Amino acid sequence: MSTKQARRLASTARLLDSALHLFVSRGYRSTNLEQIAAAARLSKGSVYFYFGSKEAVLLELLKRVQAIVVDDALKTAEAAGPSAADRLVAFLYHQAKLGVTHRDEVLLLILMSLEFGGRKAAASRFIERIYRRLYGFVERLIKDGIARGELRADLSPRELASIIMANHDGTFLEWHRRSNVLRGPALVRALREVVLSGISKRRRKA
Repeated sequence: MSTKQARRLASTARLLDSALHLFVSRGYRSTNLEQIAAAARLSKGSVYFYFGSKEAVLLELLKRVQAIVVDDALKTAEAAGPSAADRLVAFLYHQAKLGVTHRDEVLLLILMSLEFGGRKAAASRFIERIYRRLYGFVERLIKDGIARGELRADLSPRELASIIMANHDGTFLEWHRRSNVLRGPALVRALREVVLSGISKRRRKA
């Protein structure tokens, strides 16, 4: 790799990391290119040169989110075994680990889904595609668990998947809001227990 290429990669990485932090802490609309450039210790012109627009910066970050939050999570969950409950636990645990290693990426997806909801923009469509994959995966897990007799069949898989994802996103938002008093591992353990107790097949009383 040439010195020029290395410098370009270093500059784009700094810009993306700065934008990620600002989008999560301030919001997309409240962040401008001058702030991103200043946080990366680069000029505003460098943001235009490497990306062209603020939305292009966000789209590049969403590609990172897709690889980390979706692709890796689904791969990990699928490898967890034949049990739908085991795969669901693996999915939740993977997301919990991301809360430590890539917390801002997870939060970016959640927060941008709120900020871009109902808007006609490339970022909106990208976010929708990511969530369709997540919802579809969880719903397929639930259908498989019902077919195997592991999970309750008295509620719609679509609605159960929505409840699981709502709990997932809500847990990360609560962690974000109250990180000074909440411990991540304990919070995710509570999420796992609540989710599994809610979707597991109920045993009949003797």
